[in-house]
Amino acid sequence: MTEREWPEEGELVVCTVTNVKDFVAFVTLDEYENHEGLIPIAEIARGWIKHIRDFVREGQKVVCKVLHVNKSRGHIDLSLKDVNEHQRKDKIHEWKNEQKAKKWISFISEASGSSTDELESKFYHEYGALFPVFEDILIDEEATLKKLDLKKEVADALVNTAHDNVKLPKVTITGTLILTSNKPDGVNVIRRALRSAQPTIENVEIELVYVGAPKYRVKVTAPDYKQAEKAINKVAKSAIGVMERAEGEGKFIRKQRPGKN
Repeated sequence: MTEREWPEEGELVVCTVTNVKDFVAFVTLDEYENHEGLIPIAEIARGWIKHIRDFVREGQKVVCKVLHVNKSRGHIDLSLKDVNEHQRKDKIHEWKNEQKAKKWISFISEASGSSTDELESKFYHEYGALFPVFEDILIDEEATLKKLDLKKEVADALVNTAHDNVKLPKVTITGTLILTSNKPDGVNVIRRALRSAQPTIENVEIELVYVGAPKYRVKVTAPDYKQAEKAINKVAKSAIGVMERAEGEGKFIRKQRPGKN
């Protein structure tokens, strides 16, 4: 096996219900091959349960929380009621991504003549999961390949597979530039400031929109908030720097994203 042998207590796991009895449901853990777990009726749902089959059935995919692991006896106790809907959706999404990544690794294996098990083991060792490897290839290819230290044919196949199959999620943040100049050529100064505010940044899209003198809306789209924040700060600093060097004024008002204090 390339995966970890046993889940950890408190971990969320994807399971398939295999057998439902009056007071317990038996499941197999999809991410931990050949391991069976059980969900006592008290851990099926909150409140009184008249019929356990009202909540679980054979063949159903469920997300459970690991309560206890007894490796010597091979017992895994699970809870279904301790997993909320948000956690369930996030875990299923993560699990589906891992299934995709397994398929992509088989493509890499075929293209490079490498071992699927060896690749999975290496990715698990470096990342603890498979899918993030493909995301990191798109975010920072050079650093990711250096970290993995793969043979050229494997690295080439990994890069091609990532670009063919993975689309990074995008986040967008905005702000407002206020640019003013009392110089006779103030319009040209502002134009230079706006040109400097559109640097080329990999994986980042920058859009400047005229709102009405002296305001310009800045829109930055990037793979994550960290990159977006870094880019929008660079945009603002560049524009304001041009204005101040030309004895004008520049100010940047950042629109806070939801949930950020």
